[in-house]
Amino acid sequence: MDISARNQLNGKITNVELGAVMANVKIEISEPGVITAVITKESAEKLGLAEGDDVVALIKSTEVIVGK
Repeated sequence: MDISARNQLNGKITNVELGAVMANVKIEISEPGVITAVITKESAEKLGLAEGDDVVALIKSTEVIVGK
């Protein structure tokens, strides 16, 4: 996947909690350990996010974007 975001952290999903509108996605990375991305439920379902998936956390100044 080629994108312009420079702050990228490879990791593995350890938990996905789907709410009515939003989803909390826990991603285990080497440093600092675990980060949490709060994304829309629609995005989590569209990406088919599940525990054990390898993903990339893309860090923007005000948000964390998840790529798979």
